[in-house]
Amino acid sequence: MLTEARVHEVLGSLKEPFLHKTLAELNAIEEIKIKEEKNHVSVKIAIAKTGTAEQLQLQTQIVSLLKEAGAVSVGIRFTELPDEVLAAHRHAEPESKQKNLLTSDKTTFIAIASGKGGVGKSTVSVNLAVSLARLGKKVGLIDADIYGFSVPDMMGITEKPVVRAEKIIPVERFGVQVISMGFFVEDNSPIIWRGPMLGKMLGSFFNEVEWGDLDYLLLDLPPGTGDVALDVHTMLPACKEIIVTTPHPTAAFVAARAGAMALKTDHEVLGVIENMAYFESKVSGEKEYVFGQGGGDKLAEELNTVVLGRLPLNQPDWNEEDFAPSVYQEDHQLGKIYLEIAEKVTSLLKK
Repeated sequence: MLTEARVHEVLGSLKEPFLHKTLAELNAIEEIKIKEEKNHVSVKIAIAKTGTAEQLQLQTQIVSLLKEAGAVSVGIRFTELPDEVLAAHRHAEPESKQKNLLTSDKTTFIAIASGKGGVGKSTVSVNLAVSLARLGKKVGLIDADIYGFSVPDMMGITEKPVVRAEKIIPVERFGVQVISMGFFVEDNSPIIWRGPMLGKMLGSFFNEVEWGDLDYLLLDLPPGTGDVALDVHTMLPACKEIIVTTPHPTAAFVAARAGAMALKTDHEVLGVIENMAYFESKVSGEKEYVFGQGGGDKLAEELNTVVLGRLPLNQPDWNEEDFAPSVYQEDHQLGKIYLEIAEKVTSLLKK
């Protein structure tokens, strides 16, 4: 059974990521609670800056070490070190910053947005990223829906990112480099953060991840026009956008808000993708427009853009040996449509 002394021993030698002193040297392990009946360990750790990729790296290390030591589950809270501790060790903080993705002139940023949830925006993001990779492009995907992260599960990703030279290395799947808040959350726990913290984490996904040279970086935005969407518009003034809707008039009406936000912040709307456009019977081939018709066309007209593609209701062919529940195979009906959409996107961007 783990004890407080053992937890101090296990975690004490870990380095605080900014001041490069051990947690023991900084007295940074502020609280330890152990629930013996569940073998659950909770710790409160103080670091120089919270809401950063460095925090995520440290969090991953803490969880790994405590589970190796016998904990079944781990809870972590982070707080900031006192000013006097920071002042005493500030000289140890690195001053130089490496070139990052935000300063790259080679990468095109594409945000996938929707006015409301439930229209399949994340499915579109995942399959568009995979299709661009199938065209031979170097593609990254940020699961920017920090509250409702789903990309790792949709792509069948079970591994975690690794840390190399103080940078997070994204997980690659189907030729796409992926980063998501889901990689850093213990046991699918909910994220309870205020808006400013979300912006810090999103910034870390750009600055602290080793993306390499990308042709495209796609961002799966949360639905609506909240804090994360606003941060993206601020951080990436040259970002392009694709708006996802269903054919239903209400969905298209709400999606228009996301498009209007893009236009007001000088983001170019590349086009509209109409998801769940119809259901096609495998027996008769007859199409049923279960969510109505015309929503995508109306939205594209309102935003002065084009419909990039219409996706019918369908599901991928699941392979238990290589399980990815939301990724369509290249020869699947929808896989072919996504490839056509990817080709249209590259043509519009001339890249």
